[in-house]
Amino acid sequence: MAKEHVGSPKYHQLESRKNHATWILSVSGLCILFYALGAWQSSIAPTTQTDITNRVGCENGPNEAIHSFSSSSSSLPSPSSSPVFLDFESHHHLVDEEDSQELQEFPTCNMSYSEYTPCHERERGRKFDRNMMKFRERHCPNKEELLRCLIPAPPKYKLPFKWPKSRDYAWFDNIPHKELSIEKGHQNWIKVEGDRFRFPGGGTMFARGADAYINDINELIPLTNGSIRTALDTGCGVASWGAYLLKRDIIAMSFAPKDTHEAQVWFALERGIPAIIGIMGSQRLPYPARAFDMAHCSRCLIPWSKYDGLYLIEVDRVLRPGGYWILSGPPIHWKKSWKGWDRTQEDLKHEQDGIEDVAKRLCWKKVIEKGSLAVWQKPINHIDCIKSRKAHHKPHMCKSGYADESWYKELESCITPMPEISSSDEVSGGALEKWPERAYAVPPRISSNSVAGITLEKFQEDAKLWKERVTHYKTIVTSLPQGRYRNIMDMNAYLGGFAAALMKYPVWVMNVVPANSQPDTLGIVYERGFIGVYHDWCEAFSTYPRTYDFIHAGGVFSMYQDRCDAIDILLEMDRILRPEGTVIFRDEVEVIEKIKSTAEHMKWNTKIIDHESGAFGKDKVLVAVKSYWTSEAKEEEDDIESN
Repeated sequence: MAKEHVGSPKYHQLESRKNHATWILSVSGLCILFYALGAWQSSIAPTTQTDITNRVGCENGPNEAIHSFSSSSSSLPSPSSSPVFLDFESHHHLVDEEDSQELQEFPTCNMSYSEYTPCHERERGRKFDRNMMKFRERHCPNKEELLRCLIPAPPKYKLPFKWPKSRDYAWFDNIPHKELSIEKGHQNWIKVEGDRFRFPGGGTMFARGADAYINDINELIPLTNGSIRTALDTGCGVASWGAYLLKRDIIAMSFAPKDTHEAQVWFALERGIPAIIGIMGSQRLPYPARAFDMAHCSRCLIPWSKYDGLYLIEVDRVLRPGGYWILSGPPIHWKKSWKGWDRTQEDLKHEQDGIEDVAKRLCWKKVIEKGSLAVWQKPINHIDCIKSRKAHHKPHMCKSGYADESWYKELESCITPMPEISSSDEVSGGALEKWPERAYAVPPRISSNSVAGITLEKFQEDAKLWKERVTHYKTIVTSLPQGRYRNIMDMNAYLGGFAAALMKYPVWVMNVVPANSQPDTLGIVYERGFIGVYHDWCEAFSTYPRTYDFIHAGGVFSMYQDRCDAIDILLEMDRILRPEGTVIFRDEVEVIEKIKSTAEHMKWNTKIIDHESGAFGKDKVLVAVKSYWTSEAKEEEDDIESN
């Protein structure tokens, strides 16, 4: 049968039907416990994979009534498995009927948009200069080009495997791309086995697997004593290096471009490993200065010695004092390996000499070169490096500018100075505690008063507050600590308190600090041993569709209400959220009203609850779960209508 496309009158007519209401399940066995003030509390809890639990004001014990629906994680949920939330708003009338009537159901985008990455589309990128890979950097659509439709999941989409199984397996139907399995098949990046992908842990330089490769690194620098916690993997492939670092309590921020190696970052996220679409190009990486304990390149094809060492200068900016840079593959060990690299000995020697020269001018120390691995270390301060400028005229020390500024900030050919210290054996900016004590130790940026307005007292209050909030969230979303979610995003991370409160759960958190916000707190997040990025929520995030299980949005919509349309932010959240993924919004009541009304037209099920302080605070909490639906369901509707 002919299919109607977005924009056609018939399409909108079909979409305006609320036939998904037939998915609503009958709910029985609910008990309502009335309080003396005539109000009741309710909570909702999506549990494992497609299990959905609704609890309405019930105590544990014989009188508790829980209605749950379950299916195997390997089978497709039917439309009737969509979660149901009962609206028992006790304290506020939240939906303006007139405004609600103005909103129409959002149409489904054409299936051609199923893999849509708005700021990393090839057609738009081709318009930009190929020099320094500018065409692969972020290039976002303008306001007139923004889609106002819902990105569909592929017809046979299944919820991903749970961690840790997801490290090794993913469903083929979720990311139907065999390119890497063919192109990198002999290197054991990824294999296709029936209806799933398997990730053997191999890589271009991981002949014995990523685990053995990391053990080789551990013989050169200490990976297991807690001194190294945050890592940066440039040109990460499917992020197997980051995957196997996790069991050593090291969390890596992996990135790679959206290029001919189709969907490599997507595979990483599907595996439950932190990653974003990104590239070393003409702009700074979206991280603060002095963020990472270790940076890594395994045959990542970045021309480190070109442009007067501009890319190594950027690595220097984001490395912590005393941090390590690891390089494996060409040109390292070129005297014995050059024949297999299809390059001349002269070319490889010239490249390594160039890297060694830049590293020396950055004042890095060559720790060791063993086999195909080479390790350099950044100095703990710049006292001696400043003196060496008499011998090394370039790069000079940056004279001005904010070291953490990196959102659409051009690379600079000068060394980012570290904080001043009084003696040559002192760590610039302050030494960090070892992990896991680092998570709750006072970050040096706070103890040194280098972040305006963030005091020790505020840090301690924030840590206490987030422990209370997460305790409360567990009563709302009871599966939060049980492995139902893996990839979590905090859209407004502040001091990283949410991530810290989730430490003991099998999750990782992408801490997003809104670009140009004041105070700038992302450096504090990294000093606590967590990872994150700067981002402007008026634009799309650098990730593929359906890559996050759980999103926390605290105060985001109030922050952006005068800058961009809340609908576009919500549609972006829908794009990156997996089917049956959960969102917790915290905001002012009036803002929550509008979010709720819009979300319900996006096939989200919503429930407003009181926050941890009770019913009468100025803020409210809205919990939303994205319904399970795929492009297949939409096509069936069209077929029925055509008949």
